[in-house]
Order: sequence, then C-alpha cells, then structure tokens
Amino acid sequence: MYGVVTRNPEELDWPEFDRGFYEMKDVTGRATEPVESGVNMISCFGDSAAAESDPSLVPVNDEGEPATRDRPYFDWGYVCPTRESYREGLLEMVDDAAAANPDVRLDDVGFPRAEYCHCEQCQREFDASEYDDRREWRASVITDFVADATERIPGKTYLTLYPDPYPGHLYERAGLDLDALSEHVDEFVVPLYDMAYSTTYWLEIIATGFEDALSVPFSIELYAVDIDIDDLIHATEVADAYANDVFFGYESGNARGAIRRMDADSRDGVTHGN
Repeated sequence: MYGVVTRNPEELDWPEFDRGFYEMKDVTGRATEPVESGVNMISCFGDSAAAESDPSLVPVNDEGEPATRDRPYFDWGYVCPTRESYREGLLEMVDDAAAANPDVRLDDVGFPRAEYCHCEQCQREFDASEYDDRREWRASVITDFVADATERIPGKTYLTLYPDPYPGHLYERAGLDLDALSEHVDEFVVPLYDMAYSTTYWLEIIATGFEDALSVPFSIELYAVDIDIDDLIHATEVADAYANDVFFGYESGNARGAIRRMDADSRDGVTHGN
C-alpha cells in the first residue's frame, strides 16, 4: 500500500494513494483544523512556536542549555514532555483529530536528546517517582503520554520513530521503550529521508534493523521532493520489501508519478534496478 504525507487536503483524495496523512500540527507550531479525508498527524513535543513564546516550557540539559532550534543538533524547538498544561492541549488536539478521522498519527514523541531534561519540573517528578534510574523514569513519562493519547483514538494509532534501530538508542535518546509502546501503538512509521536516493544499501540496513527491533508492523516514509522518479522507484522497491506500507513525504505530484510508473511497469513486466 502506498500513501502520502501532505499539508494540502485536496491531495488526500488522489486515487493513486491508498492512505493519506494530513499534517494537522507541525514542528513549527503551525496548527490547522483536522480533516475527515486523511489520518491527522500531530507533532507532539516538537513545537518551535511554543518554545519561543514560553521559554519555561523548553527542556534543558544538566548545564541548563535549552533544546531550541538555534542550538546545535536541533532543527526545531522542543517542549518538555512533563508540562501538564501542554500535554492536556495535545490530548485535546488528539480528541479533535479522532473526531474527524478515527485514525491518528503521533509525531515527535519523546525527549529531544539523551541529556534532556533536567528542568525543575523533571527533577521534582523524578525525585517523587518510584524509579532510581532516570532513563526508566523518562521512558515511563513517554509511555504514559502515548497510553493517554491512544485511549482517545478509536481507530489505528501510528507513531513516528527517529530512524535509529540500533539496540537501546531510541530508549536512551528519546525515552522510547519500544516494547512498552508496542502495547499501545498499532503501527510505527520510520522516515528514511534522502535528497537523492542514488544509493539505497543504507535504506535496507536501517529497514532490516527495525524489522528485528519491532514486534508490531512498521511502515517507511520516503522523501519525494525533487527526487528523480527512477531513484524514488528504486528506493520504494527496497522499502516495500521490508515495510508494511510505503509513504511519500511532501511532494505528492512526484509520488503520484512514481506510483503510476510502477503500476504501468508491473503491467508490462518491467522492473527497475538491481
């Protein structure tokens, strides 16, 4: 099955796509009304606008350095996952999304990096918790949030993963306990973005890593903007060998062209690449 990830609602109805994801809230903080015609996507703790408007929401490391987009390693600003009022706002968005379409996709779930967060709120909650290991406590914070969100989703719950299947990395980096999350998530989505896909051996390596790491289905999301169609087709064939489904991000016209070409070639008995 092929799907699209888009900010344009009209593209969700294009017949080439079996599934459409609509970016209801993105990492800039931009939010729109949910749609009925696609799976609404919500960027949870990636929110540059909230981080800029209220710095007290921003996670900090043990040296007090904030997770904002003007710092190394961060392409957008973050909100600390322990902030109750912000979490409640996210859950209200999930309610709105699920009312429009029963399936919902949760993006940017987790702490920003392994060294976060050491804000006063996190310190109080960790000290009051049952955990001695800070990593275990962080994972419990994220799992509890996902559990709360999925209780509000009557259909299928998708959750996006950072593309690192190496054992323990997602747990240490973001507080994502894959086994615990698998109790609540129906399908994970792994974005494997490249600007060209001129080689794809790395895509296969990462895909097989997630195949080993996950006990529930996962899909792969490819970047479709300004990608040569033959290269996009080759990447799709590799991804499709391992993933439940393949989704195309942010250039629906190019994705549609690739799907049409693959469909035509399958009828003609033609294959691409090795």
